Amino acid sequence: MGNDTVRPEERISRRQQICEAALDLAASGGNRAVTHHAVDDRLAIARGSTSYYYRTRQDLLEAAITHLTEASRAAFHSALESHTRGADPVATAAELMAHQLDLLLADRRRDALARYALAADAAHDDLLRRALAGCLFSLPAARVLLASLGATDPPAAAQDLISLLEGLLFDRTHGARSMLHIEAGTPASVADLRPVIHRWLITLSADS
Repeated sequence: MGNDTVRPEERISRRQQICEAALDLAASGGNRAVTHHAVDDRLAIARGSTSYYYRTRQDLLEAAITHLTEASRAAFHSALESHTRGADPVATAAELMAHQLDLLLADRRRDALARYALAADAAHDDLLRRALAGCLFSLPAARVLLASLGATDPPAAAQDLISLLEGLLFDRTHGARSMLHIEAGTPASVADLRPVIHRWLITLSADS
């Protein structure tokens, strides 16, 4: 069957498969592992198939990062819908964020590793850097949260909150906190993250 006869729903599915494969390759082999031929081979599809959908490597990376962003948003909204709201909004927010961070350390660890790997490509590319900067954490969502918690300067407080979350994720993945050997995906992992986020949220909502 020629490419011209591929049904739209199949084309969308193949694009998603390609993006997933690109993220897998980045996470396991670094940014240089992401090539059109490597994606073809990983998916066991004909050589040239990936380049049919994404002509350049830039196109492929942009698509993979966009796919990662959409997956992150879906995971966050799913968690938001299922999370029980408590009487203390700061504690509730800290609990939710701790679970989301833990998810990136456990079930979604591939996404975090791919994001770090692709940072090398984004270093000299403003478009990729902007896309990569917001692919795991949402600055607009952070602004809404801090405004609801009473921060006097939600935009500035949101930037600080994102910096904290980014730092905690890196610290648990590659930094000093990784040396504590806390198992991700466990209550102990969430318990390690929750107090730090809670203290920061209290500070941001009170002093911003």
